[in-house]
Amino acid sequence: MKNIIGANKPPLAPEVKLVTVDEDGAGQRLDNFLMRHLKGVPKTHVYRIIRSGEVRINKGRAAADTRLAEGDVVRLPPVRTSERATEKAEAMAEAVHAAPAREFPVIFEDDHLLAIDKPAGVAVHGGSGVSFGVIEQLRIARPGAKFLELVHRLDRETSGILLIAKKRSALTRLQDQFRERETGKTYLALVQGAWPANKKVLDKPLHKYLLPDGERRVKVVARDDPDGMRSLSLVKVRQKLAGYSLLEVTIKTGRTHQIRVHLASEGHGIVGDDKYGDFELNKALQKQGLKRMFLHAWHLTLNHPGTGEPMALDAPLPQELQAFMDAQPGVGAN
Repeated sequence: MKNIIGANKPPLAPEVKLVTVDEDGAGQRLDNFLMRHLKGVPKTHVYRIIRSGEVRINKGRAAADTRLAEGDVVRLPPVRTSERATEKAEAMAEAVHAAPAREFPVIFEDDHLLAIDKPAGVAVHGGSGVSFGVIEQLRIARPGAKFLELVHRLDRETSGILLIAKKRSALTRLQDQFRERETGKTYLALVQGAWPANKKVLDKPLHKYLLPDGERRVKVVARDDPDGMRSLSLVKVRQKLAGYSLLEVTIKTGRTHQIRVHLASEGHGIVGDDKYGDFELNKALQKQGLKRMFLHAWHLTLNHPGTGEPMALDAPLPQELQAFMDAQPGVGAN
């Protein structure tokens, strides 16, 4: 009887924890640090305990955007996680452990940074109906790696350069570069028709919304739309083909589906795009062997997170995209 009564008792409240920031935690924002250490705790609660002063750094109050230094001691107050959140975290952990080990073609690697050539059809991380992605597979393939984190993201159907940080300090510095628009990101996109030579700058606000089934979409909105996010893409024609144009698109902002929506809004959807493209054309092209969206993260410039030296990374067109190009009549350089 005692066991039955005991089984119904709520779990003991967690105790205060003191966590010393190591090299990998150095440079991280306090709120992000807490979300890593307080798995299953709602984000709103994380910010509440920061504001209330329950979270301390070296015994002092701190703001959510405070950057941590190696050796800092962070006080984590007692917090409860909901049963549902705990179950979700456990399910995600099981999915990660079930991910098959996989390495990807390496463009560059050292102690700070790993740059891979991501294939199309592979998500960068698990979630939204996907059990695992690139980062989970890499972690399984490299069990000795102390730290592997995505620096940025690519759509599942987009191939090309993807950066993974191997140190917390590298992650922070690289994400700062992306946020401050100090990186140069150029994609190759094949679109329908002849791209107008005078369309070199697309400065169109974008807005994310959900379809009735919950699927995410993005659309161009008016400049005075309060929900619009400024989005800037620079377009250059790389090659002209019969019925198509191969474009170099450099993005100055990193909005969701930015290139896909910007190009489609001009009446030149990306070939193979199942969300914003020409669906009938896509069906016809699948019979010709093009079974994916023709969008590839081709060229990336950045400063090395350790040395600060300028870097330029390139990923050539995947074989299936190059083969489709080579099969088209009237290929010519612009």
